[in-house]
Amino acid sequence: MLSKPVIGNYYIGIMSGTSLDGIDVAIAQRTEHGFVQIAAAAPALDNNLRQQILTICQDKKVELQTLGEVDFQFACACAQAVNQLLEDNQFSAAQIEAIGSHGQTIFHSPGGAFPFTQQIGDANLIAAKTGVTCVADFRRMDMAYGGQGAPLVPAFHQALFAKAGENRVILNIGGIANITVLESDNQVSGYDTGPGNTLMDAWSEKINGQSYDKNGEFAYQGKVLPDLLKLLLSEQYFTQSPPKSTGREKFNLQWLTQQLAQLDSGSNSNADIQRTLLELSAVSISEQIQAHSNACPVFVCGGGALNPLLMRRLQALMPNHRISDTAALNIDPMFVEAIAFAWLAEQRLLGNTIPLKTVTGARRNALLGCVYRP
Repeated sequence: MLSKPVIGNYYIGIMSGTSLDGIDVAIAQRTEHGFVQIAAAAPALDNNLRQQILTICQDKKVELQTLGEVDFQFACACAQAVNQLLEDNQFSAAQIEAIGSHGQTIFHSPGGAFPFTQQIGDANLIAAKTGVTCVADFRRMDMAYGGQGAPLVPAFHQALFAKAGENRVILNIGGIANITVLESDNQVSGYDTGPGNTLMDAWSEKINGQSYDKNGEFAYQGKVLPDLLKLLLSEQYFTQSPPKSTGREKFNLQWLTQQLAQLDSGSNSNADIQRTLLELSAVSISEQIQAHSNACPVFVCGGGALNPLLMRRLQALMPNHRISDTAALNIDPMFVEAIAFAWLAEQRLLGNTIPLKTVTGARRNALLGCVYRP
């Protein structure tokens, strides 16, 4: 059972996902009404740093000095984002109980002979440069007990979004999409469904030099390529049973290029490929949601919630589900994950284990995160 928190505490969450479009940072407060969003921002990541991280993720090779320097730079960027958010909202560091920092994942490999996950963003630096206790390294204890180490947010979704007597699905569409299935009897499950924005982002950047397809405008110009869609959906990850998690290590530009090479795509436009990638995300997500429920509310968060074409396709593919975003649950869809890590920091300081074994496949629920005090 979770300990009763102290009313009035403020926490900060930091999240940077596979899209690498910026650092999401949010202040949340524990009140008698729950965990409430107070303020948030999403400063862009310095382009040079972003490119260095992308290169590390894509090439999967890096000199140790470069890795250390990028780790340092990313931590400084996180600390700067926190300090600016505090200043902009007239908070002092002394008012904040802790920062929960996810870090930036550069490799996630839960299924190998030697399972591991690696995030950068030195929590020592974040604590030192903000003057606030930082909690980080949330995934590896779950993996130490045999879990996938991901997704972590279903426990937060259950704590904040579950409603007695009602089935709900929380759908996060970041670079990778994941679902949390909240059942009316308080049971919870969840896993990564596959690509969310990551393939669309990669193709948009390759073709247009744009880090993402704003409002789905590039995809709107194309049409779905049935043969390509069928080939992409044949990836075995989609039929793998949960618990499961994935990332840029699987779904990346190299993977897409290999798929395209299997088809005669010379007559297809780049916009057709973008439109097909959007359909891949929509179909793979909707099939997984419908495997759990024929009709229940679906609440969407993450950058994909801002793509009107993707949202429209999800609704068309799931006509019996009422789809909205998490603003209907009083949390900005762009900052749900950041606030989740603020909540995880709170739970770590309270000494609460996180109920995730039914999600990640771990042998037991674990105390997640390491504490770094300034």
